[in-house]
Amino acid sequence: MRGIGHRLNRTLSVYRPQTSDDGHGGKTTTLVQVGTVRGKVDQPSPTERLMAAQGESRHSHNIYLSPRTIVRRGDELRGADALGNMQVFRVESIVHPSTPVYAKAFVELTQGEGEPSG
Repeated sequence: MRGIGHRLNRTLSVYRPQTSDDGHGGKTTTLVQVGTVRGKVDQPSPTERLMAAQGESRHSHNIYLSPRTIVRRGDELRGADALGNMQVFRVESIVHPSTPVYAKAFVELTQGEGEPSG
């Protein structure tokens, strides 16, 4: 069976939350780049949108990844779209099918104030 590597048409930077002591008895969390991955960003199907809504999840896109890619819930995937607009996706969940052909990340596109929708 052929993998999906030939379809992964975008490079995305992976940012992971890391917590450290703030020096005053508290903690601070920052996003740290931990690598890059190749992915294919798709819109979810109507059924996937309905399932996400029923599960009270905010799911705006699917990102297909290599099955060996290490991406976790809570990570951010960042990269430019075909028009050069920077996009930031927050990973809501990851699915690995029983046949390890791909990994599928259910993500939410996050936008800053005044940014164009994607």
